[in-house]
Amino acid sequence: MTAIKGATVLVTGGGRGIGRMLVEELHARGAGKVYATARDSRTVARTGAVPLGLEVTDPASVAAAAEQAQDVTILINNAGASAGASYLNSPMEEVRRDLETNFYGPLLVTRAFAPIIERQGGGHILNVHSALSWLADGTPYSASKAALWSQTNSLRLELRPRGIAVTGLHVAYVDTDMASGVDAPKADPRDVAVAALDGVEAGAHEVLADDTTRWVKSQLSGDLEDLYAQLKQ
Repeated sequence: MTAIKGATVLVTGGGRGIGRMLVEELHARGAGKVYATARDSRTVARTGAVPLGLEVTDPASVAAAAEQAQDVTILINNAGASAGASYLNSPMEEVRRDLETNFYGPLLVTRAFAPIIERQGGGHILNVHSALSWLADGTPYSASKAALWSQTNSLRLELRPRGIAVTGLHVAYVDTDMASGVDAPKADPRDVAVAALDGVEAGAHEVLADDTTRWVKSQLSGDLEDLYAQLKQ
């Protein structure tokens, strides 16, 4: 189990959406210090956290952030992107963009901060996945989240002996800017943040933050037609 009270936490993508709610909930639980990152650090200044500029796909930017935050004990890899690219019709750079941000980005940040957390005596990493880690939506976004889920499962095993626990957060649509154009039920980002941090404090390996996510995971052992109704046509 991981204590948030008194901890030093870094949240990537901490200026809006789930990230902003995570920052607020961390403060409410008594975190000692919260770093909130964004490409433009001015966008996170109003959260009450320590603002840090960070582009998660840029190794130099990641290294600079790690140099400034040498006291981190909990890392939350929340920053993400959805380019909405088509596998067959979009330029390949657009296809790669989701993977660069959602798979390689968290890995770069984790590689930079895992030694810091270990030097502090251990701690925790929370990676934000998606229900689409298990359900392809026709875009590279779901592929990037599936890859991140696999990465998290491997890192959990590798980092455990180093005193670092790893939790994966899975969530379906959330009422944020990213899902503003989606006409479907959406979770409240504050509820997601509460569930995520409850999981961190409890030492949960995974957090399934809503009913849709729990349903998708429950279908994984069944027939593909249960997940993809189009296959029945």
